Amino acid sequence: MATKDTRRKVLAVLAGGLVLGVGIGVTLAAWNDSESATGTFTAGAFNLEGSTTSATAGYASHNVDAGDAAATLAFTLPAVASSMSPGDVVYAPFWVRLDSTTTNSATLLPTGVTAGTGGNEANLSYSVTAIAPAATCGAGATGTVVASGATLAAQTGATSVALAEGTPAGTAGVPVQLCFAVTAGAGLVQATAATATWEFTATSTAD
Repeated sequence: MATKDTRRKVLAVLAGGLVLGVGIGVTLAAWNDSESATGTFTAGAFNLEGSTTSATAGYASHNVDAGDAAATLAFTLPAVASSMSPGDVVYAPFWVRLDSTTTNSATLLPTGVTAGTGGNEANLSYSVTAIAPAATCGAGATGTVVASGATLAAQTGATSVALAEGTPAGTAGVPVQLCFAVTAGAGLVQATAATATWEFTATSTAD
């Protein structure tokens, strides 16, 4: 009897062990976990604006490639642009800056000049000089000559200037004043007009 009882107990333990083993296997199979991540990517903004009024007011977009009208420069003393004589020089300021939505600094480069068909384009030369925002655009202006031309249809060289984004964010950048000087040559034809359109391109730079 003792032998049979012992055998039953051994069988019972083995059976229990088999059941326990199955139970452990099922429990381990239920353990799992995972992680997920997402990212949002938003492009920055970039826009150049100009003013013929002052360093602080009158700014608007003058991108003719986007359908805007070019800014009309107001050439003034010592001569009057509407009644020039050979040897006269007239000056006009134009301020450019990055607007308040812009999130990158930039470089500004003169990319060309297009002459009109008034007739005197070949008898007028010009230079464009980058000067301080508050400086006077006139004979005494000093700075970096960014472009010049022996006629209103030519551009000699192109020197870039830096444009900084606004600090703090959400404010316009510090403006650069472009001082245009146009000189009447000896061959200036009486009672004949001339027009020219200058183009400048700003390219964003990495901060």
